[in-house]
Amino acid sequence: MKKCLALLLLIAPLAVSAQTGTITYDQVVKMEIELPPEMESMRDQIPTESTSSYVLYFTESETLMKNAPVQEKEEDTVVQGGGVMIRMGRSREENETYTNLDEGTVIEKRDFMGRTFLVSGEQPLLAWKLTGEQSEYQGFAVQKATAQRDSSMIEAWFSPEIPVSAGPKVFSGLPGLILVLSIDEDRMVFSAKEINLDGFEEGVLKAPKKGKKVSRDEFDEIVEEKMKEMEAQFGSRSGTQVIIRHN
Repeated sequence: MKKCLALLLLIAPLAVSAQTGTITYDQVVKMEIELPPEMESMRDQIPTESTSSYVLYFTESETLMKNAPVQEKEEDTVVQGGGVMIRMGRSREENETYTNLDEGTVIEKRDFMGRTFLVSGEQPLLAWKLTGEQSEYQGFAVQKATAQRDSSMIEAWFSPEIPVSAGPKVFSGLPGLILVLSIDEDRMVFSAKEINLDGFEEGVLKAPKKGKKVSRDEFDEIVEEKMKEMEAQFGSRSGTQVIIRHN
């Protein structure tokens, strides 16, 4: 009896720690850019994908995903020709995604055109299908699941060994933390490169507070209207500069 009790006392802290920690994800996005005919000869100079890093802080009841610290300053890629200049580089914006897993709600802090918005909504509910495929990733046993969100196909590898129903951005709903997530056959991929199950500094995981509160539909309307304004503005000029930022 004493041996059993001692064993339980040893196991209990491990189970708790495994439900609190951080995941650092690499995000790779394939980029498809339409170029005017006069710039087609410069296509080879334009990157075909962009890479970003994020940190996910998680507990059993809530998560916060934010930009990972940038180790060194990156210079923009500039391609110019035919009166058009394309400038590509990492976004300077500090976006965050907070999810309350118990309440099923999401708050996204989004910096857009010099303004900060708090975009609130419900956590997306995906109809995940377990494929039965199993593998190993970063030393953790993982299982494959698929789902569809609007017109996008989602593929996820999650680990039941980390019993938190969460993942990158707003993706969750599986019986384990998502370590790899692919959208539309690797058009966008999140891959966990660092997995820490030793907790994190107190006070880091909290919902963003500063910014104008809007719904998802309201934010989409703001972005759409601004894009139309920019299109009309640049379309009337002979020399155009296109700036593409990725997170």
